[in-house]
Amino acid sequence: MIDSMEAMRIISRCRGEAIVVACMTAKDEWHHVSTQRQLDFLYIGAMGKASSVGLGLALAKPQRKVILIDADGSLLMNLGSLVTIANMAPGNLIHFVMENSVYRNTGGQPIPNAGKLSFSGLAKEAGYRQVYDFEESGSLDEKIDRIMRQTGPTFVCVKSPSLSECSPYTSPRLDAKIVREFRATLYNLR
Repeated sequence: MIDSMEAMRIISRCRGEAIVVACMTAKDEWHHVSTQRQLDFLYIGAMGKASSVGLGLALAKPQRKVILIDADGSLLMNLGSLVTIANMAPGNLIHFVMENSVYRNTGGQPIPNAGKLSFSGLAKEAGYRQVYDFEESGSLDEKIDRIMRQTGPTFVCVKSPSLSECSPYTSPRLDAKIVREFRATLYNLR
């Protein structure tokens, strides 16, 4: 199992100038490792829709890498997005899923069919170009540079431990000011 904060640090180290969409607990952890917050969209609200937001940004900014940091429980709310992403085939999208087998953001309730389904298998069958599964930070760290350079869509499942309590990390709430600043940054990107 990979500590989710360690996974965030590895992703952040290789992010470059990528736009990052992080949802649920990942958004709180990402906020603590990101060095380019003007390119971060910390997504709250509509659970399960971060994958659709990431796809939209990847299609709108095809010259810019888009990193989506999703959660297993969140992705379960919108599994159809896997097929849609694969069908649209954005070469600039990397879809990370933090698999901890619980709804961590709401207190640690087990997700349906925890431990019996393969998120990577779902992504592969949906048609993602590259699919990875990681259970050790050393393996993720070793392959992250190559993953970031590949043509996507790419799916990366990071298996992390289940926690019985909510993340100790918190990020600012997504308010109108943050949305305006993110929108202004996107309009100015080349």
